[in-house]
Amino acid sequence: MAKTAEKTRKAEKTLLSRLSESPNVVDKTDAGAFLDDLLAAAKEEKCRKLAKIDRKGAPADFLKGVLEGSPWLRGLLEADPAMAERVLFADTDSYLAVLSATARADIRAAEDRAAAMVALRRYKNEAAALVALADLGGVWSVDRVIAAMTEIADTAVSSAVDWLLAAAAEKGDLALADTADPSRDSGYIVLAMGKHGAAELNFSSDIDLIVLYDPARAHAADPEEIEALFVRITRDLVKLMLEFTADGYVFRTDLRLRPDPGATPIAISLEAALEYYESMGQNWERAALIKARPCAGDIAAGKAFLREIAPFVWRKYMDFAALADVHAMKRQIHAHKGHSAVAVRGHNLKLGRGGIREIEFFVQTQQLVIGGRHPELRTRRTLDALDLLAEGGWIKPKVRDDLADAYRFLRRLEHRLQLVADEQTQTMPADADDLERFARFAAFKGETEMAEALTAELRTVQRHYANLFEDAPTLSTDTGSLVFTGDEDDPETLETLMRMGFTNPKEVTAAVRAWHFGRIAASRSARARERLTEITPALLEALGTTANPDAAFLAFDRFVSSLPAGMQLFSLLWSNPHLLHLLAEILGTAPRLADLLSRRPRVFAAVLEPDFFDALPSREMLEPRLEATLAEADGYEDALDRARIFGQEQAFLIGVRVLSGTVSAADAGGAFARLAELLVDRLHHLAAEELARTNGRIKKAAVAVVAMGKLGGAEMTATSDLDLILLYDYRGEEPTSDGRRPLPASQYYIRLTQRLVAALSAPTGEGTLYEVDMRLRPSGRSGPLAVHIDGFASYQTDEAWTWEHMALTRARVISGPDKLARRIGDVVGKVLTVKRGMKDLRADIVDMRDRIQKEKGSDDVWEIKTVRGGLIDVEFIAQFLQLAYGHKHPEILSQNTAAALAAARQAGVLKKGDAAVLEPACQLYHAVTQILRLCLTGPFDPAQAPRGLSRLLCKAADAPDLSRLEVDLRDTQAKVKAVFDKLLAV
Repeated sequence: MAKTAEKTRKAEKTLLSRLSESPNVVDKTDAGAFLDDLLAAAKEEKCRKLAKIDRKGAPADFLKGVLEGSPWLRGLLEADPAMAERVLFADTDSYLAVLSATARADIRAAEDRAAAMVALRRYKNEAAALVALADLGGVWSVDRVIAAMTEIADTAVSSAVDWLLAAAAEKGDLALADTADPSRDSGYIVLAMGKHGAAELNFSSDIDLIVLYDPARAHAADPEEIEALFVRITRDLVKLMLEFTADGYVFRTDLRLRPDPGATPIAISLEAALEYYESMGQNWERAALIKARPCAGDIAAGKAFLREIAPFVWRKYMDFAALADVHAMKRQIHAHKGHSAVAVRGHNLKLGRGGIREIEFFVQTQQLVIGGRHPELRTRRTLDALDLLAEGGWIKPKVRDDLADAYRFLRRLEHRLQLVADEQTQTMPADADDLERFARFAAFKGETEMAEALTAELRTVQRHYANLFEDAPTLSTDTGSLVFTGDEDDPETLETLMRMGFTNPKEVTAAVRAWHFGRIAASRSARARERLTEITPALLEALGTTANPDAAFLAFDRFVSSLPAGMQLFSLLWSNPHLLHLLAEILGTAPRLADLLSRRPRVFAAVLEPDFFDALPSREMLEPRLEATLAEADGYEDALDRARIFGQEQAFLIGVRVLSGTVSAADAGGAFARLAELLVDRLHHLAAEELARTNGRIKKAAVAVVAMGKLGGAEMTATSDLDLILLYDYRGEEPTSDGRRPLPASQYYIRLTQRLVAALSAPTGEGTLYEVDMRLRPSGRSGPLAVHIDGFASYQTDEAWTWEHMALTRARVISGPDKLARRIGDVVGKVLTVKRGMKDLRADIVDMRDRIQKEKGSDDVWEIKTVRGGLIDVEFIAQFLQLAYGHKHPEILSQNTAAALAAARQAGVLKKGDAAVLEPACQLYHAVTQILRLCLTGPFDPAQAPRGLSRLLCKAADAPDLSRLEVDLRDTQAKVKAVFDKLLAV
């Protein structure tokens, strides 16, 4: 009697004796045939218990539903009836422990990798079959099922790691602290992440792992090769888990949750991981690390690591960027097609609205918010966390119960989806027949019953999740959602970027993720990354308004990648949104300034000046700033660098003021000239002081710098070079300098000229200031670099060509003593007021214009300078009038073209009708040229013009659109040419 009772108790513990539910059969004929095949195979293999199953009892009905509904389980059970019998007739609650212990022993005893792979796969197959059948039969709850799947993964990974460490020790690559327990104190750490870490694994889930190693605990034979050793072991671990063989696979294994997976090895040192999380860790990684758990290798070291990074995960506060990032992860999920609304057909149980991920995020977000101050909430399991949140009063018990019930319901349905074919899927069938068949496999009477139950649960979850996040900050824009968490592209973000105007959105997302991973110096600090996260949507919107958003974004990426630090800039842009648009305007409108910005990012700091949006600074305002900059220089070379920094920043400011509308294009020429004058004057003195160190000074002598061309006329553009002449003066015999290496005056001033040219144009670590052209000196290239004023006067009086006198109309002293400057002015004035023969003068000027047309002429209306009727014609007319009538009207002598034309009109030597053509043309040409030189590095193509550039051009020219401006230019050029031909007719 006692023996019979004992047998009965044992029988009641078997899986088949404990069935509480069963998949419903769709086709009785097919299901019966599948059962017959299994029982026949069992009989052939002498599996008596299985072969003798009553075909009319509950166990047979259960097996019919399983075999019909799950081709995967059908294949597994029929291929190994002995395994099927063991699973179905074993003590269900204890058999998994038996399987795991046996597997550990078999894997440890494996003589080679192939044997280890066989043992791992056979264990996984039998253990998974046990769990699947216990789940489908209602023998185990959802909680027990997910815990069992986690146990299987832990056993597989830890056994594989033990085997690999032992194999490495056997090869002499590694010394183990305990050969009987290879992982103990090995320094090799495997962290389980995600559902694996939380002990919530599903049937077909990947296992997400992070692999670390501690060089201080590991005893590698060659410490220099320790990283290579553990990378190799990790690669072998993935192969043991993932490789498909005749016995299948163990687990798909993903290592991409490790720090910065695009730039780090698959096994990372503890020090590198700690440094990453402390300096560059992102908010979504904090959320992921909530579930981190040492599952294999050196468990003690893994626990110590998690304790050390606890301050990163569990902060005492929660700021905007962190909460936005956590919520962004959920928005990223909903960005996938078909996930945005509650549904049944084709709905994703994990990622869709009301799905498993919403429950997990509901929990994780509150853990991140509260867990820093309440350590009791720091649990990995979702259901445990719901209980703790309710116990602490953070959520109502009803919310806890609703979400827990929904979680179990959805996980149960998720398991059945995956049990059909052992596929990693959470998506419900979209086909009506497939959905009906699946509903019956999931133990529902049909699709209608399942749909009602599923919809109710999804809506419950959606309601609670929406209540939690109804006031959550977002990183979306009016255009759509923008999500850059993780290491994969979010589909809706790509669509949003396309709508913004980016044609290569993947390039944008890759760059933004690189910023967030701290791969650039500007985003290395957590605060900088958080501030950057906040401004990214507005930044992308601003860049999207430019004509070429892709080019503007690449320019910004180059710019921000060049910054040594980013917190100051990102905070500035965050607190001053208008600067975002200004920056976008620069990047999208002015490729030349954008290029300068990417090469010299520090110039943008100049916009921080409090008077940036005020009027252009005068020379009197700029001079003390330059002096203060140079006063800090450590020697001559450093002074040149500082001068370049100052010049580049101020030139950039002029350009940005033009772009922003603070300064008109018409005023820019004078501003660029004032800056150049100041720099030339100051560097002239610096060069003279440097020369004096070795060559001394020349007493009772003086030297001056004469500006010609655009600088002389105060009509410079952003790209103008400097036309300079150095003139010196002394009385009596040629003096010699008084230094330790004395030089005669002629050589001394040539040397000074060389030093000045180098000071202005030689490239240093800070680039260059200006290109310098000395060809307008007497005798051009063949003449000396510096000329005595008497020689200059003699040459201009007796030898100079007409074109040289034309150039002389722009001569202006910009550096040197007043006395010498007045003398030079007298010489120039005397030359320009000589009476000339009109016929020869006209012929010379026309000949000069024809030669320019032949060498550099263009029919392109946008070649403002060289096109017939363009700027050269206007300048030549002004110079003709000064040379022709200067002897009668010296008041028309002005270095500036517009001023000379106005003076000529007032003096009556330029008719009002001609002036009505030339003066507006001069203004128009200078305005358009300023914009083009400021923005472009090459020729202008109106068809490819950025919108911002077109807008600037039209504003400067007071034209409604670019086509009308082109018409105006063509008409103006025709009129100017007509005036030129009339006034200079030979």
